[in-house]
Amino acid sequence: MPAHYLAWQEILRPLGVEFPLDRFYAMGGMPTDRIVVELCGEAAKALDVDKLVRDKAAAFEKKIGEVQPIAKVVDVARAHRGKTPMAVASGGQRRTVELTLAQIGVRDWFPVVVTAEDTHRHKPDPDVFLEAARRLGVDPAACIVYEDTDLGLEAARRAGMRSVDVRRM
Repeated sequence: MPAHYLAWQEILRPLGVEFPLDRFYAMGGMPTDRIVVELCGEAAKALDVDKLVRDKAAAFEKKIGEVQPIAKVVDVARAHRGKTPMAVASGGQRRTVELTLAQIGVRDWFPVVVTAEDTHRHKPDPDVFLEAARRLGVDPAACIVYEDTDLGLEAARRAGMRSVDVRRM
């Protein structure tokens, strides 16, 4: 999340669009295009959403080396790797998610990766988690979601899945 915030600041500051840290975390789990539309609408700025989405992705990619794993979550994934069906279900764009997983050395641990491009509705709607469970062939009630945002925790609840707030681990 910190590298994402730095990328947002890099692209929004020159445009005069404010994105305070608390707001950034409150919108965690939202796809980039929805965040751009919301922030630009509030700032009464008519900006090219597609360009800003591309610019934000590029800014994040430059910061990918700064991304660090959440050690306790990686420990849980390592303990269940190859024993329990596991997926990544993210509101991020596929390329960004894949780069992040590769950066922290866990990409090949997850046979299923569901991203913003895979569903029409996004967190707090449960679709990304339900799609991950469907692709794994697992009953949603049997799933545990490890989540780092309030929107994601709400999406897990709506999906009928148990959840762990990794910010409290």
